[in-house]
Amino acid sequence: MPAIPLPTAVNDDGILPIVRVPILDKKQSLFAYELLFPRPAGTDIEAASLAHTQATLSAIADGSLKRLVRDNRAFLHMSRDLLLEHTDILRHNARLGASVGAEVGMDEQLLAKLRELKGHGCLFVLEDFSLSPDPEHRASVDALLRIVQFAKVAVDHRHPVAARAHMDYVHAFGVKVIVTGVDSHETYLDYADQDVDGFQGKYLLRPERVDMPRLAPSKLGVLRLMGALQDPDNGPIELGKIIRDDAILSYKLLGCVNSAYFALPRQLKSVEQAAVFFGVNRMRNWIFTMAVAGMDERPPELLRLALIRAHMCEQLARGIKPELQEMAFTAGLFSLLDTLMNVSMAYVMEHLPLAIEIREALLEGVGPFAPLLDQIRHWEQGELESDTALRDQHLQTMAAMYVDAANWADHVYAFADGTVTAEA
Repeated sequence: MPAIPLPTAVNDDGILPIVRVPILDKKQSLFAYELLFPRPAGTDIEAASLAHTQATLSAIADGSLKRLVRDNRAFLHMSRDLLLEHTDILRHNARLGASVGAEVGMDEQLLAKLRELKGHGCLFVLEDFSLSPDPEHRASVDALLRIVQFAKVAVDHRHPVAARAHMDYVHAFGVKVIVTGVDSHETYLDYADQDVDGFQGKYLLRPERVDMPRLAPSKLGVLRLMGALQDPDNGPIELGKIIRDDAILSYKLLGCVNSAYFALPRQLKSVEQAAVFFGVNRMRNWIFTMAVAGMDERPPELLRLALIRAHMCEQLARGIKPELQEMAFTAGLFSLLDTLMNVSMAYVMEHLPLAIEIREALLEGVGPFAPLLDQIRHWEQGELESDTALRDQHLQTMAAMYVDAANWADHVYAFADGTVTAEA
């Protein structure tokens, strides 16, 4: 039997393979991030645990983990070795909490360490657990519920009555509930009026069901802007004219491209200048980006995710067909346009003239951009290809792309949201 390769803690560029998965509160604002380490199928569990420990220490030491989550609360699955031997990780990172499984409750040494860390104000979340009639198992769950501040209750594989029983059991210990597996808006609404602090699931990526699709004037304005920008005859002057009447959009756009993040050799003073410097296609995508990121009726994390997809899709296309990378950016950005607009993708496409390759990817899941979007969606869920020959290279490539895309998305969103000024 061939040896299973040891997964690397970081890739050759020192990039940590990690994904941040948002947990939202009842107002659809960010409650916390869950941090996942994608692991190729078939990887040895003990080897993965060692690599995970090394990766976590590296990411915290060089500050990359803090940059990824900004100043938000984040929960990270921590190995036994990390919790026992590297307790300073939690003590010195107040916004970083540990995610623990129910089996930890049977480890007296580890329980003692968790109690000690809790005394220092450290945060813990209990992963989804079963209410087994086995007394030993129940005692281990109870021991953890006396320590943790949060507990997950998965609702995707439980009857609502059973889920409610789990929630009541958690609340009896004074612990807050995070419901997971919330994969539809109907499920979200089932629990939105209950005593729940956090929601996690694919519902964020899906439009709500509506009987009669209707776009608010602000969203119609965004679609009209996007449609006007699609004219292939548009040059720098035409782009400038299209957004000239939107002073706020122009201000944010120029503020972002002139920021220190991009380190341009000179300041660009107009959209026309920016279009000449970056090129019309690139500038069109920048305008799309600012328009989408400015849709403040939707959860900010959804907007950030659309930006991350756009950047990753562009980077993936660059390594395959460089001539399609700017179109790939549009495909990634628009892959969540149905959810951002809260209508079906078919309805959006009726109002938006797009290249056939983009339409096919978004409506039918075919064409040159469909495989790129599939790779990104799998990465978002912490999933990787199982092909042994490809997985290590794929892991390194996707890790670097994801970190770069997340940093870029956070920077751009800060300008679109108005939290960063043009002088930044």
